[in-house]
Amino acid sequence: MALSINAADYLDFLDLWLQHLPAAKLSQMIGDPLQAVVLCVDVINGFCTTGPLASARVEGIVPPITHLFRLAYGLGIRYYLLPQDTHDPQALEFATYPPHCLRGDVQSETVPELLQLPFAGRFVIIEKNSISSSENTALDGWVVQHPKVNTFIVTGDCTDLCTYQLALHLRLRANARQLAGVRVIVPADCVQTFDTPMYVAKQLGIPPHPADVLNAVFLHSMASNGVEIYRHLE
Repeated sequence: MALSINAADYLDFLDLWLQHLPAAKLSQMIGDPLQAVVLCVDVINGFCTTGPLASARVEGIVPPITHLFRLAYGLGIRYYLLPQDTHDPQALEFATYPPHCLRGDVQSETVPELLQLPFAGRFVIIEKNSISSSENTALDGWVVQHPKVNTFIVTGDCTDLCTYQLALHLRLRANARQLAGVRVIVPADCVQTFDTPMYVAKQLGIPPHPADVLNAVFLHSMASNGVEIYRHLE
């Protein structure tokens, strides 16, 4: 099926939508800081600096995420959940992606910039064996054990993969349970995906992965499903 000519119009719309995303003051959004949690999915060495899936583009979100962590802690937020690839050596996911972020390997470790924060001892690492932070993980158990938490600030990579899965899971979980007042918030400067241009994909015989397009499409899809998207939180 050929793409409609309207696809170009949609890309133009996305470009304008991204340009006009509002910023927001975190202090005005969180209410009680003990009812908020910052989540950071897959900001680990294997997606930032080393291994077959490392991406300089993804590494670029480390500074804004580190800044957000500092800001959140200064405002009194004390919950930090870090869902992270911690793969079994025989992970079924490796049929789609090259082996990466094995349990016990440096690739599966949190990036040093976050570990060096003075409150890193508060981080709760949630191991995962797929792009889902909720399937066969400790995420939902943590949420159930903290019923007063109603503000979920989602950061990390990749926008179209693990970040999307995490934000939508939290939003749809609240919708399905009629949990009024739950907010899922994504600051756009704290999420990113990797780039495989068309010419590279053709040379290597792999699927293309246009990062600018997919980052925008999946941010907009999150917004269309009730996730709050901001340019950045200050």
